[in-house]
Amino acid sequence: MKALLIAILLGGLTVPSIASPPRQPYSIDQAISDQAQLHTIAFSGLAFVTGDFGAATFLPPGKVCDYFGFQYMRDIDAQQAGHNPKFLNRVAGNVFNILSADQRQLMLDLAKEQAPKLRELGAQRLPLIKAFYRQLSGELPVNSRGLNQDAVRAYVGEIFALDADLSWRRAEVYGQIITKLTAEQKQQLGAMKFGDFSTWPDVNGDAFRAPRGTEKLVNVAYKTYASEFFSWYAGSIEADTYFCPERHGTYFGGFYMKDMPAMGKHDYNISTALTGDSGKSFLELLTPQQRQQITAIPNQQRDAMKQIVSVRREISTELRKFMTGQQPDREKVKTLGRRYGELDGGVSYLYAAAFAEVGRSMTKQQKAAAVRLRNLDDYTSAPAYIYSTAQCEVPALGDTDRFFLRKAKPGATP
Repeated sequence: MKALLIAILLGGLTVPSIASPPRQPYSIDQAISDQAQLHTIAFSGLAFVTGDFGAATFLPPGKVCDYFGFQYMRDIDAQQAGHNPKFLNRVAGNVFNILSADQRQLMLDLAKEQAPKLRELGAQRLPLIKAFYRQLSGELPVNSRGLNQDAVRAYVGEIFALDADLSWRRAEVYGQIITKLTAEQKQQLGAMKFGDFSTWPDVNGDAFRAPRGTEKLVNVAYKTYASEFFSWYAGSIEADTYFCPERHGTYFGGFYMKDMPAMGKHDYNISTALTGDSGKSFLELLTPQQRQQITAIPNQQRDAMKQIVSVRREISTELRKFMTGQQPDREKVKTLGRRYGELDGGVSYLYAAAFAEVGRSMTKQQKAAAVRLRNLDDYTSAPAYIYSTAQCEVPALGDTDRFFLRKAKPGATP
């Protein structure tokens, strides 16, 4: 949306144009660049102030335990098919077709084993998201000054520790299969080019569904494992370390706003420009004071982003030992995951504080313009989601006061 149109929508408000970032090759450096981060953060801010708790809980299952190169393979696809549902379906179908029945069973058994923990991982996000919305609405505990960054960091650290432990177990099973691949299987996998959808035979992953009656999360995990297996086998440590700019601070509804129109469709291309363009437009409709709350974040989080890259590379390097029959240190991976989560929690706190400040100060005209940018008039969110599965009611969240600063004790320095 052009600045002129926004000015009209806001009744004559004049704002400067925020330049769109130039299109760059996908890489770790590009993902953590100020421009990529700024417009992705702004997109999350738009989703947060125009959405609701339910929408903010939505998360694609592929955004957890993501040390296996799939995100990179998807983003660099030569056919630009990576953001179409058929991409995952086809790579999974080919892997299932190449693997033996016994090898497929290892993946299915893993899916059944991990489904309860994956559900737990998804549910752990919900109390934090509720706290972030309390910050936005001003529903703070008595005498609280707002969110407690240390509490947020520690909580997200435990989420990512579980994420890392589940990833360790996935890598263990993938390694078991890789070390026993036949020469023919290696040849078939080698004919599938990493990052080029056109080299993959048109094999439908749905043809290898789990037995009828298998719960949805098991089915989702089963297909996810097959797709990740190939990206891990054919990829590299750099691919495993890579993350898209929206990988962090996933508690604000950006994925709902971006992915909901594709839900239930087998051939739908999600625009790769949507996040950047909408984030840019959101910044343009803010006042200079409001905008500064968000534009300050890339500088505030720069060190954390560099540390995140380093921690991801350590985890990825450790997990790849399974490919050669070695035994990675499970506790080391879990400890690194906890550190990763603390970093993610720190940047998420920055986002929540800034978005809440902006959201509370927006005029009715600005909010109306932001809703138009959201462009989801025909969609109503569920009370909550566990990943992308709608829940009929919000699961028990426990005491969310724990995420807020508490009243200072008498005589203490405020």
